[in-house]
Amino acid sequence: MGKPATQSVEVGTAVLAPEEKAVYRKVSVRLIPFLFICQVIAALDRMNVGYAQLQMKQDLGFSDLIYGTGASVFFLAYFLFEVPSNMLLERIGARKTITRIMFIWGLVSAATMLVNTPAQFYFVRFLLGVFEAGFFPGVLLYLTYWYPQQQRGRITGYFISSIIVAGILAGPVSGFIMAGMNGMAGLKGWQWMFLLEGLPATLLGIIAWLYLDDRPANASWLNDRERALLTRKIEADRAIKTGVEHSGIAKVFGDSRVWVMAFIYFAYLCASYTLAFWLPIMIKDLGVADVKRIGLLSAIPSLAGLVMMNWYGRHSDLKAERRWHFTLAVFIVGITLTLSTLTPGSLLISMLLFIVAAAFLSGSVPVFWAVPPAYLSERGAAVGIALVTCVGQLGGVVAGAFMGWVRNTTGSGALGLYAMTALLILAGLLMIVCVPVRLLRERKAVELATDLSPENPKQ
Repeated sequence: MGKPATQSVEVGTAVLAPEEKAVYRKVSVRLIPFLFICQVIAALDRMNVGYAQLQMKQDLGFSDLIYGTGASVFFLAYFLFEVPSNMLLERIGARKTITRIMFIWGLVSAATMLVNTPAQFYFVRFLLGVFEAGFFPGVLLYLTYWYPQQQRGRITGYFISSIIVAGILAGPVSGFIMAGMNGMAGLKGWQWMFLLEGLPATLLGIIAWLYLDDRPANASWLNDRERALLTRKIEADRAIKTGVEHSGIAKVFGDSRVWVMAFIYFAYLCASYTLAFWLPIMIKDLGVADVKRIGLLSAIPSLAGLVMMNWYGRHSDLKAERRWHFTLAVFIVGITLTLSTLTPGSLLISMLLFIVAAAFLSGSVPVFWAVPPAYLSERGAAVGIALVTCVGQLGGVVAGAFMGWVRNTTGSGALGLYAMTALLILAGLLMIVCVPVRLLRERKAVELATDLSPENPKQ
């Protein structure tokens, strides 16, 4: 027999029963704004070192090599400690893990104000990477405890859009602190910046202990019926078999598709950090000399990315399709980056191309992050998600060093953008060829829902 006509069949997120909609809205209102703010602070603590150099290098006598090495050490620690942190989250719970991460990373970030020597700078940056490492993959894992596959593109988009918001805020906030508080109480502006942008993370860590719950079953702000509904949805989601099981760490590390997804994320971050690090210089190369105007123009692509990230993730949810959404987006990014090298005399056309590139690059990331949880089994999710993110973070090191080498060698960034285009096209092709749709739990959930639909004549 088919389902009664009063029940809704969930295909993508196009149809949800009214009760389910209300419950997920309640969960989102409770969790997403708080996690969003936490990620904004995390991104600010990662980005502010770039603004600190405007004063810090001169005050401490640091060379570009010392400063660049210190900035890169963060990514090395991030790479080494993401997997252990996510494994610990799976064992002790998200509440303890997120509290520990934020409380300590806030103190370490603030302690950067005390740096006097290169060795101290390297040590503090390494520690910051150690303690911040588990936050982003930890939240991605945490969201899988609350939302089924068919809603994660939209939800992940909401969460990750916080990074774009941080990018928009980082310049004005950091600049205001450094310029407005320089010399106050005998401290330099960059010291005030690390202090005032670091301590909020510690405060949020304390709030996380009081505010977050590990899973729906622990949430006192839900009633029994709501807890049961959420638990049932997640259990049904995980009960769907894809033919791939990860019984332990060795199984995850030995899965070639996990490494393919890690490379895809690496390619994405190479392109993302290329735009983040070098867009202001590329705008300057187009003939814009005023620093304030460069800053304003640099923010426009980020705003486009913020809009696109949320719309594209939601569209992917509605269609219950990830692979082609991602591939189309990164192909468009690659094409527009290449075209931007062919319009050196036109600020308007180049800016339009940068806006399109940034929009689709941002749109691709929540779509991508719906794929690993749909492929990984429950036992492999903690390690697999962390492995993908930690390998991907190496893109931050490569993007900065490679583009710098290209510009120094050729006098232009065109070759670097061609390389990013090639990486993105390869990433899109790998997504289609190496991640079969039959192995994505999400797709099977949609097929099952369709088979159970009262409109299905096979029943």
